[in-house]
Amino acid sequence: MDFTTRYRSPLGGITIASDGEALTGLWFDGQKHYADVLDKANVEQPNLPVFAQTRRWLDIYFSGQKPDFTLLLKAKGSPFRQLVWEILLSIPYGKTMTYGEIARAIARENGLERMSAQAVGNAVGHNPIALIIPCHRVLGSDGSLTGYAAGTDKKAFLLDLEKSTSQQKRSSTRIATN
Repeated sequence: MDFTTRYRSPLGGITIASDGEALTGLWFDGQKHYADVLDKANVEQPNLPVFAQTRRWLDIYFSGQKPDFTLLLKAKGSPFRQLVWEILLSIPYGKTMTYGEIARAIARENGLERMSAQAVGNAVGHNPIALIIPCHRVLGSDGSLTGYAAGTDKKAFLLDLEKSTSQQKRSSTRIATN
């Protein structure tokens, strides 16, 4: 059984899901593939500890800071999608990768000549735990904001939020060392 709760973000409503222990879903209202892995018999249960931790993570993130803790995640998906999502988790805060870079990394890891960037894009688009598995950090080969299930306007907002946070940290580090 899945449990759900709601979160109000600067970008609109978010549905959060859990199996009672781990975070299993996080979707912006209206995004593509919204809650497609969510058990239809889910129960609204806002007081789970994992939901309190997730709300804390989101509060820190949307305040323009990098959360300093990780959440227990359990994303439901095929082995290929799991592999792509693991790579997404390795993209540092404030940084980006392209679909092609992820495809090349998977190809190298599996001893393949090449991997389809479109297949990677499909897996990225079906990420069931938006933001925390940072699919918004994936760009087109030309650096464009292609394909974000919640909309490219949200993707741009999230990247700008992380970029400004990263720049502030670099700036304050420079000031502190002078």
